[in-house]
Amino acid sequence: MGVQGLTTYIEGKRHLFQDLKFRDSRLIIDGCSLYFRLYFSHGLDQQHGGDYDVFTSLLNDFLSALAGCNIQPYVVLDGGIDPSDKKFDTLRQRLQSKIKEADKISHRLNGSVLPILTRDVFIQVLHQKGVPLVQCPAEADWEIACLAHQWNCPVLTNDSDFYIFNLPGGYLPFNFFEWTTLKGKASQRYISARWYNTSSLCGLFGGINPELLPLCAVLTGNDYGAPKETETLLSQFDGNLFRGKGRASSSRFEVFLLWLSSFRNVSEAVNELTYLAGEVGGRGKRGQKSELASKLWAGVQEYRITSPSSLDRWFSRDKVAPGRQASGLSQLPECLLLASAQGRLAPMVVDAFVMCRVLLIPQVENSKLASSHCSSRAIRQAIYGVLLQGHQDGLAQGSGGGAQGSGQGMRGVRGGGGRGQGHILPHIQAAAVQAQGFSTPVSVEEYDRLELNLKKNQVEALLPRNHIHLDGLGLAPVALRLSVLLEVLGVKVANLAAVPLHLQLAVAVTGFWFREAIPKPSQQQMQALVLGMVYGELSWNNQPDANHHPHAVPQVTWAPEHRVWVALDQQRVRPGERRGMDVGAAHCFSQWQACLWSALCLNQLLLQPVPDPYLPWLFSGTLVHGLFRYLKGGQAAESLLSGGSLSGQLYSSLLDAVRMCSSKPNPSSSGSGRMRRGRGRGRGRGRGRGRGRGGGRGAQGGGSSVEAISNKFALLMSAEDSDDNDWE
Repeated sequence: MGVQGLTTYIEGKRHLFQDLKFRDSRLIIDGCSLYFRLYFSHGLDQQHGGDYDVFTSLLNDFLSALAGCNIQPYVVLDGGIDPSDKKFDTLRQRLQSKIKEADKISHRLNGSVLPILTRDVFIQVLHQKGVPLVQCPAEADWEIACLAHQWNCPVLTNDSDFYIFNLPGGYLPFNFFEWTTLKGKASQRYISARWYNTSSLCGLFGGINPELLPLCAVLTGNDYGAPKETETLLSQFDGNLFRGKGRASSSRFEVFLLWLSSFRNVSEAVNELTYLAGEVGGRGKRGQKSELASKLWAGVQEYRITSPSSLDRWFSRDKVAPGRQASGLSQLPECLLLASAQGRLAPMVVDAFVMCRVLLIPQVENSKLASSHCSSRAIRQAIYGVLLQGHQDGLAQGSGGGAQGSGQGMRGVRGGGGRGQGHILPHIQAAAVQAQGFSTPVSVEEYDRLELNLKKNQVEALLPRNHIHLDGLGLAPVALRLSVLLEVLGVKVANLAAVPLHLQLAVAVTGFWFREAIPKPSQQQMQALVLGMVYGELSWNNQPDANHHPHAVPQVTWAPEHRVWVALDQQRVRPGERRGMDVGAAHCFSQWQACLWSALCLNQLLLQPVPDPYLPWLFSGTLVHGLFRYLKGGQAAESLLSGGSLSGQLYSSLLDAVRMCSSKPNPSSSGSGRMRRGRGRGRGRGRGRGRGRGGGRGAQGGGSSVEAISNKFALLMSAEDSDDNDWE
């Protein structure tokens, strides 16, 4: 993110920062920077699919540190792809890079690949803790800057664009935010930080007008690229400095800033730049701005702060979803607009609706096999079907190619300045708005891995047989929304009768994965995942803020279940183990995570007819890999559950349910059949066939026996003398 080389340049100049004892303040946090920073700077697992429980503990520590200093966080998250498409080439390059890094990690080499569910875990924890958050329609940095300017409070991020935004409350780089060690007396705790304001950088260059900093960023090169004329201009500014290859890009920034310091404003500088580039006066034949001048002015506008901020209304008053009219989301139902702003609608869903394009997250897997996302394609096809069927009213028809169908439709209107604003949206397929349910095939552009290369695939949108209209989603009964979800997963309500409500989606997904994954998962891999769920229940119910059930159920001591917890935890793959990574197992469990990720997206689109599972305690990669290794060595799963009656009962019930969900649906059963392109027109191709309808009464709880088991877990820690010493 940000301006090339700028972080290195500025952070190398200590005098540009002020030391700050930070406390008693609002703090606007770049959410994406936060979860990346927490995960990568603390050496958390990447090889085995991620340790979400350890990440959750770290995030809780961070939030506790803020609370201890009376700092009120407001978290702002990126949403979908920038609809202007200016950044798409950069995004593709990053995705290609992450594919190669994931392959390196699978060979025990260095790399950085964020586990696929990290963002979802992050959002769940913030909701649980009551931390205010918002998910923007597209990129968030401009929205963050506008809010920070209005509130006059600092921003915490690692995005070098914030060395350019002129913010009175300043910028706190993560690199100098020492939250792990609070200082000061108990009543005056503070976090040591370094504070930056553009005035210090401008002073270094003779008091340059801060409005010229955005122009310098555009010339140096940011996420939107740099004008191709930049190299020619550089040679005229300093013919010697950049002759050798390998010069730091920060030098580019300094040269441009030195040159710009001689101008009073942006207009003067742009006119001179266009003159030097051979476009005298910056004007074309008919008095229009030259191409270079237009690019420069457009780039500068990306840093133009407007007031009032749309996020202020979200955080302070009416909970109006930000940027809806200018983002292409205005045609989503109000219930989905609200869910998106709350972070309860995945950016993938937004991208599919607005752009008909999805970038799939690379995972650590066997690069010689098909991408792990192939196993969950049928789920995404259903998402695309629900989103794009019959949504035709009010769309302007455009010209152009690149997508299946007769042309491109466009969503959105022109808006004000700022990133993700003021653009007519491209890439909407006219086929997607056929009134009669996909009489022409509709597809979404998916970018996924093929071996070690990024490949574009046209993935057909398929309608579930249990038809549900997007426009009527908010009024659709829970039973109907649940039937769509279960049809896509090929699961019947009866299969989940004995499963606690908060684990029903995870169990259904595990059954789907066992059917669809290629190569076929083993029984030991299935058992390892279920044991991981049991471990998560034990861990979750031991948390200080766990929701304990007050109902009278037979009291049991915690000690036997704690011994089970210890026995399971001892199987973790530990850092530094000499034994090599099992790439086959990693690929298999990556397929499971891909299925769960897609199912979470579908469940959120359907307004959660079943609750999302609590992800922090659902899957831990080092634990599940270790459990699989234990079972593969010939040990029985039950040997780890000895003495824990509740753990044993829960394991048996979950495993039975997964096995029922993993059986092939009967195509001839009532309500079963293939997903379809439209209202009886044609049949779906490829995967996604034969999904059971699975009607039922809606998101009801499971059978009383195992629900009681789950309740008993919650009561364990409320029993007298819960053997706290056993945890030491």
